[in-house]
Amino acid sequence: METTFVFKANIQVANPIEVGDVGTGIRRVIPIIGGTFEGNGIKGKVLSGGADYQIIRYDGVTEALAHYVIETDDGVPIYVINKGYRHGPKEIIDKIIRGEQVHDGSYYFKTTPSFETSSEKYSYLNRMIFIGEGIRRPNDVQISFYQVV
Repeated sequence: METTFVFKANIQVANPIEVGDVGTGIRRVIPIIGGTFEGNGIKGKVLSGGADYQIIRYDGVTEALAHYVIETDDGVPIYVINKGYRHGPKEIIDKIIRGEQVHDGSYYFKTTPSFETSSEKYSYLNRMIFIGEGIRRPNDVQISFYQVV
């Protein structure tokens, strides 16, 4: 199996809303407040108003489920649903949860995004499989998106 780089997003986030223990883990909602993305023939901004709805499971795995909209420089909105997992050594994950900087590659953070757009130009996003590789920083999330070819 091969992948092709599509774009890299820098997603700005606000402080988490801590819902608390909901029985299956700790629920957190992380508001998405902006950002940018750029890649091969596509670039633009991340619109505010989305969020990442996380459950931090009792086994230490964070289940991420982000819903947000990106808008290309030519004015096309694209709806993104990005589901994934983040886990690693407890001390690293605890630092991430506290909003501290950690070294890239010191934990696992992979996603399976899907896209929806009405644009013919970007319609390939509607019908291909993609994977993402993320990096969590104190005020943003960087995700590189790849198409499975």
